[in-house]
Amino acid sequence: VQLQASGGGLVQPGSSLTLSCTASGGDFTFTDYSMGWFRQVPGKERELVADISWSGGIANYADSVKGRFTISRDNTKNIAWLQMNSLKPEDTAIYYCAGSLSDGRRWESWGQGTLVTVSS
Repeated sequence: VQLQASGGGLVQPGSSLTLSCTASGGDFTFTDYSMGWFRQVPGKERELVADISWSGGIANYADSVKGRFTISRDNTKNIAWLQMNSLKPEDTAIYYCAGSLSDGRRWESWGQGTLVTVSS
């Protein structure tokens, strides 16, 4: 499966932004994959921000984004989203979407990353 992340940009603190991750490929089933959003700041380790089960019924969030970010998916369109509200400067990072065939134990497929900059 190929993953394409989009939707990043420059926003002011307190703003909202929605990232999209579109899955494509010749032979895959989107519902085989749990989906996750990670972020990385230069010099720091990649951080799991949120993940969602194949059905969309279970979502988990990092403490730093809980209550502000929402992960969702549409299995009919092979898309996952990350809705980000009340953005803070510390949310500035490159955001990656990823797919897991093992319920998040290992992330086999990665998108290319989209930059989110939160600054006044």
